[in-house]
Amino acid sequence: MSELKTNKIQTNDTNNVAIDNALQLKSYTTTQRDALSSPQAGDTVYNSDTGTIDFYNGSSWNATSGTTFNATVEYLVIAGGGGGGTAGGSNDGTGGGGAGGYRNSYASETSGDNGSTETPLTCVPDGTTYTVTVGAGSSNQGSNSVFSTITSLGGGYGGAYQRVATSGGSGGGGGLRSNLSGSQPALGTANQGGDGGNAAPGSSNDMDAGGGGGGAGGNGGNAANYQGGNGGAGLASSITGTSVTRGGGGAGGAQSGNGGTGGTGGGGNKESNGTANTGGGGGGRDDSNTGRGSGGSGVVILRYDSSFTCNIGSGLTGSTSTDGGSKVTIFTAGTGTVTFS
Repeated sequence: MSELKTNKIQTNDTNNVAIDNALQLKSYTTTQRDALSSPQAGDTVYNSDTGTIDFYNGSSWNATSGTTFNATVEYLVIAGGGGGGTAGGSNDGTGGGGAGGYRNSYASETSGDNGSTETPLTCVPDGTTYTVTVGAGSSNQGSNSVFSTITSLGGGYGGAYQRVATSGGSGGGGGLRSNLSGSQPALGTANQGGDGGNAAPGSSNDMDAGGGGGGAGGNGGNAANYQGGNGGAGLASSITGTSVTRGGGGAGGAQSGNGGTGGTGGGGNKESNGTANTGGGGGGRDDSNTGRGSGGSGVVILRYDSSFTCNIGSGLTGSTSTDGGSKVTIFTAGTGTVTFS
């Protein structure tokens, strides 16, 4: 019997196969695969639509397994920020709005409320749809943001006279008028954002001050006589390739005193709006003659291997860029679905 022995089989111009190199199968889309003329039993190709190795059994094409090569998707999901408190009379101290909930699975970065990094999602590139919603900021409660099974809660709004601050991703700061009501700050949500700060009564009826709204990375500051509390700090993420701080709490307002400062990461100063696409809380109102701030809109950011494509459906505003070997898709408004291929 004859034998052929060799130490190495090298490539040539007409063959993609080399025993000592990685095996690269011919790649086809499903449509291209089905259009092949006269396939033979045993023919094997890579299906770029489904991420499977497909073989022909003599009558039909079949995947070698029931699973596909899936996309691991890291995410940063920030909800819309809550609004600052609004004065019910001339002697109010109003709380700052809480930042939108902050959930992060990128690298080893901190998630909201200084929680541990979350687990990335596995997405199947087979036409499966995944919901994306970018929460809007509000003068009241912020709106939730969503990516698939991940939901970040809208920020709570700041308290005021006869208006108790509300909980949310981050809690709204407490507010009051002449020690009467509405002074309680609100709690944030574990692993999403901090609590609101306490309001403080003044030495007379026109010195009341509101607490700062909670931020993604810290609680809102407590108010003092004449001085509104600062908004809670946000958190920094480099999921896009550049470090950006988001999720600051809104500042508390003060009647006949000094309003606080918005938290780093888009929190509004007194009577100012939170920054768009940061989920920052709105600043509290100083008195009955000027307006309170609204929370900033949220954002959804996805990072995944550059071999995959995120297909953006109608109703969403988004764009994709490349950072090293990864693609980064940023959604800034809307609700809809996406698929991966």
